Amino acid sequence: MKIAFYGSSLLSSYWNGAATYYRGILKALAQRGYDITFYEPDAFERQQHRDIDPPGWCRSVVYPATDEGLRSVLSEAGGADIVVKANGVGVFDAELLDGIVANGRADALRIFWDVDAAATLDEMRADASHPVLRALPAIDMVLTYGGGPPVVGAYEGFGAARCVPVYNALDPETHHPVAPDERFACDLAFLGNRLPDREARVEEFFLRPAASLPDRRFLIGGNGWQDKAMPANVAHRGHVYTAEHNAFNCTPRAVLNVARDSMAHVGFSPATRVFEAAGAAACLITDAWEGIEQFLKPDVEVLVARDGQDVAEHVATLSPERAREIGQAALARVLAEHTYELRGELVDGIFQGHRARATEAA
Repeated sequence: MKIAFYGSSLLSSYWNGAATYYRGILKALAQRGYDITFYEPDAFERQQHRDIDPPGWCRSVVYPATDEGLRSVLSEAGGADIVVKANGVGVFDAELLDGIVANGRADALRIFWDVDAAATLDEMRADASHPVLRALPAIDMVLTYGGGPPVVGAYEGFGAARCVPVYNALDPETHHPVAPDERFACDLAFLGNRLPDREARVEEFFLRPAASLPDRRFLIGGNGWQDKAMPANVAHRGHVYTAEHNAFNCTPRAVLNVARDSMAHVGFSPATRVFEAAGAAACLITDAWEGIEQFLKPDVEVLVARDGQDVAEHVATLSPERAREIGQAALARVLAEHTYELRGELVDGIFQGHRARATEAA
């Protein structure tokens, strides 16, 4: 089956945290025989900060972020068996969603794939004319990369025909243990872009522990932090390319995950960083959120912190031996239960089940 997928970017993770997710899911589907085209706009300098070349398992189309460019790629939707609009493209989001409905074949499976469901749902609650609300009657299903029962219930309450979480996972060919790199040596590292709904939590879970442990070394990577006031024992690396993520995760004593406000609120939303770190056998410290046990076992495969004081205590007491034990346990868990190969199997089952039901109904 042919898939036309309209998203933010497959080729670049620059200001685009969904890149790892797209690559993992779509690569797994391609290995199952799907013929995939990914359409991404030339916007936000992402093409100047590519992490990968166009992959062999997917046709990559980069289009101008113009009305003409939009029309050119939407005209190809009619050739696909499955048309997907992901949220957060950043340009023409409403037009792309309307476009997959208008241009997709009558028998095509139409999907809205929400990689930030908590935020989308908040927007829908505040705006009765939201584009997603308008499109839901013509959408066959909503897939999300997190949110669990609260998100499923909310989407179905808004009228979605079906909503299924397809969680982040690990591609062990991309994220795996490597030799340490002295550039990333520290006691605790955090990787994430500076975003309004994350900054206060970074201050609490990262900067506060750093200030309370002046004799320990901390490292922050990601875009937007260069003008943020930080304790003297915090080093800033700027954008960390995907090829450097393994070393970034393997080298520190521990790495930190900090959820955005909306995702922490709804729970069941492990970020790609969680699986990248576990895949590198890193000792992960995460802020507390509902559903963590579904992915990693607290105190065995991950350390959980309720606030900055908990993070500081973990860092102060964590031995190298304990860190290695937790990292190895996390790696074993994600390899067994949370790979993109398994997520691809799930999505393939969803697609095939829908097709079978449609055939029976016809």
